[in-house]
Amino acid sequence: MLSVKHLNQYYGGSHILRNLSFEIPPGKVSVLLGRNGVGKSTLLRTLMGLIPARTGEVILFDQDITHAKPYERARAGIGYVPQGREIFARLTVAENLVMGLATRPRSERVPPRIFEMFPVLNQMLWRRGGDLSGGQQQQLAIGRALAMGPKLLILDEPTEGIQPSIIKDIERAIRSLAASGDMAILLVEQYYDFARSLADQYLVMDRGEIVKRGSGANMEKDGVKGLLAV
Repeated sequence: MLSVKHLNQYYGGSHILRNLSFEIPPGKVSVLLGRNGVGKSTLLRTLMGLIPARTGEVILFDQDITHAKPYERARAGIGYVPQGREIFARLTVAENLVMGLATRPRSERVPPRIFEMFPVLNQMLWRRGGDLSGGQQQQLAIGRALAMGPKLLILDEPTEGIQPSIIKDIERAIRSLAASGDMAILLVEQYYDFARSLADQYLVMDRGEIVKRGSGANMEKDGVKGLLAV
């Protein structure tokens, strides 16, 4: 689904991403973990084309998108839920979801499965996004990304500042999406237990490098939690 090869990124003279190579397979949840400041957000911004890669390749469905614009990557099938949600606070829930259809034909409607996964969005269709709780905004941000029908869904710390009951709802939604088999999911997370419960494979970053990788089932045995300790 997604293949990253020898990716390097710099900020000024600082080498932020160091020769990263990994693959995100379809129908699986790939979890990227690491402490603050190790380069996770820079990696996501590079994958989305928000900052250009200095060297290396980003391949999606055998198509080289290394130098593609962000909107071209969205059209190619990448859905992105940024850290902090970044919904449109002055727009209603319905209008936020419609924004997710920007890459789709005009006749497209918001997929019903979004309301099946997150019923609260249907109940609050005409409420402004800024009036929702943090957890409801996170569900809206995920719903907006899903509206475009992505083949690769990137989630940047979806549990940040979210109450436990909604974390469970988000966990069930991610598990359901992966089980459908037609979507790859890249989950960037610091909440270890949440990540371990969902991971089919894991990647651990430190100082801009992948320092450990393996099967999600082996995270405990591989001592992944210890690598995240400050």
